[in-house]
Amino acid sequence: MIENMPSPDPRKPSAALDEARLRQQAIGVRLRQMFDEVVNEDVPDEFLDILRRHDEKKAGGEG
Repeated sequence: MIENMPSPDPRKPSAALDEARLRQQAIGVRLRQMFDEVVNEDVPDEFLDILRRHDEKKAGGEG
């Protein structure tokens, strides 16, 4: 005899889908944290010197 298996409710997400969504959410949170850390890092002095020299050359007309 064939048993009737209840069909999954299409309105209710599966456990695997829930897990995938939680994993994506955790990745998103960590990426935002990493981005914020990078944005808040100080600019190295050497890089600031390069930018300053470039601005001076540009202001002096050497473009």
